[in-house]
Amino acid sequence: MKTVACFAAAIGIFASTTSASVQGFDISHYQATVNFAKAYSDGARFVIIKATEGTTYIDPSFSDHYTQATNAGFIRGGYHFAQPASSSGAAQANYFLKNGGGWSSDGITLPGMLDLEYAPSGNSCYGLSTSAMVSWINDFITTYHAATTQYPLIYTSTSWWQLCTGNSGSFGSKSPLVVARYASSVGTLPNGWSYYTIWQNSDSAPWGGDSDVFNGDLSQLQKIARGS
Repeated sequence: MKTVACFAAAIGIFASTTSASVQGFDISHYQATVNFAKAYSDGARFVIIKATEGTTYIDPSFSDHYTQATNAGFIRGGYHFAQPASSSGAAQANYFLKNGGGWSSDGITLPGMLDLEYAPSGNSCYGLSTSAMVSWINDFITTYHAATTQYPLIYTSTSWWQLCTGNSGSFGSKSPLVVARYASSVGTLPNGWSYYTIWQNSDSAPWGGDSDVFNGDLSQLQKIARGS
């Protein structure tokens, strides 16, 4: 099993990256039809696809999206929309793993992504205290790591992270950061991360879904997909 130190070294290459980038996007069933061939032709090289939510929901388009992305040549992975009020982090990690969130060291599969954002119900932090939220996240990522040897990517915004985790610095050495900020610059990052791995910089990608930019070149993205 890979150690935390080894994984941190693998993602640490991005700290010094200043100019190289790879375009990607993320999608769910809201994008029922995606022209993956066009997206690849336009230069996109990775896509992150919604797989699950909580412990009862599987995105109905996940399997089709994943197959099409694979056939078009993309590096791809699944993401899990967290519902921390409904069940434990471990339960949701295991559900994600069983329904599209797994990982293999094949060079084209990204570790799964844990999507942490404002609750659709308006209860921003799902009724959890900051300490309970940090424990929930830790439960999820350690369960995922135990099953795959990889820590999942963590998707969040700086504002949510500050509000709902108390700006915890506990995860920057483990999970790569996917930061959401729709602006001309990435801005202040959540505590614990000195650099981002992926920046979701717009909610309107040309091929549907959200626009993402990987902070590195294609060979570095492939390293994450290989787990090395």
